[in-house]
Amino acid sequence: MNEVKTGHPEADQSPARQQRASYSDAALTPPVDVVEDSTGITVFADLPGVSRDKLALQVESDTLTIEAETAIALPEDLQSSHTEVALARFRRVFTLSKELDTEKVSAQLSNGVLMLRIPKSERAQPRRIAVQVT
Repeated sequence: MNEVKTGHPEADQSPARQQRASYSDAALTPPVDVVEDSTGITVFADLPGVSRDKLALQVESDTLTIEAETAIALPEDLQSSHTEVALARFRRVFTLSKELDTEKVSAQLSNGVLMLRIPKSERAQPRRIAVQVT
């Protein structure tokens, strides 16, 4: 599977404005594990702090897009003095094999881990051929 990255700030903006626009459009790339077996693939994506209502999954043609948002809510009387990860968005795009059946994708989100199961199409799965004796 190949990752595809896109993004282009408008050319007529000042450098400082371009940097702010790029930052607001920026997203973290969540780490993933992809496991393949004879019947399909399973994708595990780490999305800490993401709830189901802030998760968007899309399959269009042979492209899988994972987008999510998270926010760390601080109590009103507290202020962050140090932030290592300031981005609250995740985005990852994959190009899927033609062998996969994108009509049958299933997804589960549990404890910050998204699990996607994408089966191979019937014609791409291994099958046993019966031998007849004559």
